[in-house]
Amino acid sequence: MSDKDAVETHLQELRRGTVVLACLWLLGHPGYGYGLLEQLQDRGFDTDANTLYPLLRRLEKQGYLTSEWNTDEARPRKFYRTSAAGHRLAQTLTDEFDAIAAAIAALPEED
Repeated sequence: MSDKDAVETHLQELRRGTVVLACLWLLGHPGYGYGLLEQLQDRGFDTDANTLYPLLRRLEKQGYLTSEWNTDEARPRKFYRTSAAGHRLAQTLTDEFDAIAAAIAALPEED
């Protein structure tokens, strides 16, 4: 494995949890999959539909998101929203993320 491939693998692992956190915060307002995908990409969260849609279904199954179908338009869309449990999880994860970031910032730098 090249250094570039190794770095990409580690970056992908690092981003995985941040996408969950970003989804929970962004879906404080109802949103549908493709619109959420665009919001994530616009904010620098590099993800794709093959990752996002299973994540949304998993978070819904776990009770962190709720959903409802909007059939007012020509093409029905499933809108997701963060549940009360999802808001609590988002806050807990954010607090932990901040603590980890502070711990990393406090590590000594190499000379």
